[in-house]
Amino acid sequence: MEHVFLNVLNIVLPVLICAGVGYGLAVARAPFDNKVIGGIVSKVGYPTLIISHLSATKIQIATFLDMMAAAALAIAAFGVLGFLVLRLLRWPVRAFLTPLMHGNVGNIGLPITLLALGDAGMAYTMAFVVVVLVSIFTVGMWIPAGEFSARKLATSPIIYAVAIALTLMATGSALPQPIAKSFDILGGLSIPLMLLTLGHTLATLRTGSLGRAVVLTGLHLVLAAGIATTLIWLFGFTGVERGALILCCLMPSSVATYLFIDQHVPENGPEVAGYIMVSTLTTILVLPLALAYWI
Repeated sequence: MEHVFLNVLNIVLPVLICAGVGYGLAVARAPFDNKVIGGIVSKVGYPTLIISHLSATKIQIATFLDMMAAAALAIAAFGVLGFLVLRLLRWPVRAFLTPLMHGNVGNIGLPITLLALGDAGMAYTMAFVVVVLVSIFTVGMWIPAGEFSARKLATSPIIYAVAIALTLMATGSALPQPIAKSFDILGGLSIPLMLLTLGHTLATLRTGSLGRAVVLTGLHLVLAAGIATTLIWLFGFTGVERGALILCCLMPSSVATYLFIDQHVPENGPEVAGYIMVSTLTTILVLPLALAYWI
């Protein structure tokens, strides 16, 4: 048992250390522009990482598409069940629903699955990441703002990166070597920058009362266990794809959702920030247990 937990810590600790460096930068008030770095990751890092990694990883395109479908169903399930619970508790739906629906599969999910499940695990997690990102920048913006913009979806580089990656996977083609090498370098920026940004953002969040945060974190974990179990049975996932799905469902609330809450529902911003903080810290306990006993 001691050996199992040591292996799990070897997976989780590097992620925490990298995020801790970002936290330290915020505490030291070192120059760090979240908006600029976020733009680099979303417009350059993510798309090149998706293309370079998926085109070089030997996974079945049918299973990859199944994982995308599972991700969409997971987000929908979190949304429907979360909506019902929030209405039952009479808590603001516009403020708390999108953080409850969208997990931090990019900042935390990608490095964790890479370390725990290898390249194939990271590839399946990318399927989840793509769906979550599209949902955050459509539904995740629409719910707090009360409006929907198809333009955001149509102009997202991630959509086109996925289309290119799926075409390469389906045809067995490869990018020209200079382009592939360039994409490897640019895509390699994503994970360290995401972890630094995660730590820096957590250090600068203005949190409010943590009562709702604790309840929402517990609710999310219960929903995650039920949704992951149901989707594994529904799709018949085994092995690496099963592990990737479980980890993605257990991810804490996405930091990206806070930006829209703070912009459109600022009166609930501190409580949402508290939920993101508590759910992220809870991951330190949840992921080792999940990796040791479930995955």
